[in-house]
Amino acid sequence: MRILVVEDDRILGEAISQRISRMGHGLDLAQTGLQANQMLALQEYDLMLLDLNLPDMTGNQILQTLRKKHFNTPVIVLTARDEIKDRIELLDLGADDYMTKPVDFGELEARCRALLRRSQGQAQNTIEYGNVSLDLQACSVTVDGNLIDLKQREFRLLEVFISHTGRVLSKEALIEHIYNFNENPNSSVIEIYVARLRKSLQDSDINIRTIRGLGYLLEKHHG
Repeated sequence: MRILVVEDDRILGEAISQRISRMGHGLDLAQTGLQANQMLALQEYDLMLLDLNLPDMTGNQILQTLRKKHFNTPVIVLTARDEIKDRIELLDLGADDYMTKPVDFGELEARCRALLRRSQGQAQNTIEYGNVSLDLQACSVTVDGNLIDLKQREFRLLEVFISHTGRVLSKEALIEHIYNFNENPNSSVIEIYVARLRKSLQDSDINIRTIRGLGYLLEKHHG
């Protein structure tokens, strides 16, 4: 998934970014409100982690603008404020969750997983499609209960496919989900990952079909 971290504290922002990147998600870091708004105008995100105290505007303003534009991006607010009235205000502005600083990284990862699940209509950490099962917490995949070996980007690519069943996904869309702004992969990289996924899933009852000129479609084998 593609996640935006908005945090003006460079050390904390980079620490959060490293944790999220290790989960295998595409990630962008903004240190000002202006940077955040520019990124939001250019890119659709699956989740945003938003600090309130930014040097040029408040996180409240960013959140309010986001919701006024009817963007449903899930938002976790990171705040030093711990008053009940502050929490009520944040939730009323459209925040989906909040954490008070100092942030526990293990809890932050769990809350990210929970919001991503919810936004995709999932109740569990496990996604199943055909005889393939993804464990989002353990970042593992099984076929008929047998563990298969996938690299991190291959796992995230499969997660994107299974989260968008019935939709043709272009190479550009897939790149946007698993890479950052400062990475510029050639679209041929996606072809390589798809080829590896197909090989890993050869004993499963699902297939990644190439739709010429458009992209890829995940489907179950017929018959």
